Amino acid sequence: MKIVALFPASTGYSQLLTKETSLGLEDFLKGTEDELVLITDDKEIDQHIEDMDVVISSPFLPAYITKDRVEKAKNLKLAITAGIGSDHVDIEAAAEKGITVAEVTGSNNESVAEQNVMETLLLLRNYEEGHRQVEEGEWDLPRVGSSANELLNKKIGIFGFGRIGQLTAERLKAFNVELQYNDPFRKKDAEERIGVEYVTFGELIKSSDVVIIQSPLTADTENKFDQEIISQMKENAVLVNCARGAIVDKNAIVHAVNDGRIRYGGDVWYPQPAPVDHPWRSLKQTGLTVHYSGMTVEAQERIQKGVIEMLTNLMENTPIRDEYIIVDKNKVSHQSYQTNKNK
Repeated sequence: MKIVALFPASTGYSQLLTKETSLGLEDFLKGTEDELVLITDDKEIDQHIEDMDVVISSPFLPAYITKDRVEKAKNLKLAITAGIGSDHVDIEAAAEKGITVAEVTGSNNESVAEQNVMETLLLLRNYEEGHRQVEEGEWDLPRVGSSANELLNKKIGIFGFGRIGQLTAERLKAFNVELQYNDPFRKKDAEERIGVEYVTFGELIKSSDVVIIQSPLTADTENKFDQEIISQMKENAVLVNCARGAIVDKNAIVHAVNDGRIRYGGDVWYPQPAPVDHPWRSLKQTGLTVHYSGMTVEAQERIQKGVIEMLTNLMENTPIRDEYIIVDKNKVSHQSYQTNKNK
């Protein structure tokens, strides 16, 4: 079995999701007849596409398994996302070809939920301006304070109310905020348990002081936050996106932030890695970082465990646990990835 894994090259810092450490896969496969090929660039996939049996990559550095690549991947049985979010795989094409797509569900839920809370606070409190003044030797308190707001009593809208969305709501509740959400699948049990109200997407956009995107990227959510939607947000609203960069319209974000209409923060870009000339890199007053919210030390340990478990399942011809499965038996089985097209 030929396993191709795409991980970033180490820059001297130790972590599990690097080519050098490779989630411990080299040690795991030692003594087997299986071949492990480690690469650091998505373009290298094409050198192995015709004979690889398994491809492993993370949302942080994805291997884009497009429809064209699916057609060329004659032996591909399993595409593993080392983390959460399999939108870099054309799941409809994978389903049609009988390729199983799986991810390590739950591996970084806590990490991303915490990042959502952090981004919300940083943007509301105008942290970046305060920090900029420290770095540049300034001391202009009115400039910082005039745009610094408390989280108390704010209306928080969460778009996408799966595990991470619910964890985010639970952690924000302690700040005495008003919580509301929108999701294609209503979560009545969570409404009662957390104390959150279901509203339409339009109501969420128009009434929220903070909108947190926590939806998967699908055909239904791609570019959903375009200029028209963003223009309906409250003046000076905060938009947090630690989900997927392509859920928002890149240029619409640039215009809205530069015009001072909204503040935008998060850690997701499209494509990834983001090019040096990506227009978001020069935006002022944002909370943007590289895509690291789900790459905490603890999350990487859970990712390692899940990936090795799935490879073991494949080797022993035992079923991968249902919660990990996105595509199996020629159909999209995970609710979050079901769209009007593939239901």
